[in-house]
Amino acid sequence: MPDIRDLFDADDDGVVIAVHAQPGAGRSEIQGRFGEAVKIRVAAPPEQGRANDAIAGLLAHEFGVKDSAVRIISGATSRTKRFRVDGVDADTAADRLEQAVLTGGRKGPKNRSGR
Repeated sequence: MPDIRDLFDADDDGVVIAVHAQPGAGRSEIQGRFGEAVKIRVAAPPEQGRANDAIAGLLAHEFGVKDSAVRIISGATSRTKRFRVDGVDADTAADRLEQAVLTGGRKGPKNRSGR
């Protein structure tokens, strides 16, 4: 089985996570591994950055950080994206992603604010 650490890069400030996005899904969740990325389904449509905001909110919820700690760094208009999560170390990222991937998906907040 591939190492979960293949899905992100870590530095002293946080992690960068490879994401395969599926906007317009029935519900928002981390669905599992998709090649060298984490597959994330979001209910938000891929219009005006709404899906990217929903993915960022889901990642913030999953990693227990504020929304402002998560930002998209590449792939804004592509299904293949990279998000930076500040304030998360490599061990925490590995634990949280492994739990999400192994359990076959984690439901996120209803919207970016977590409500």
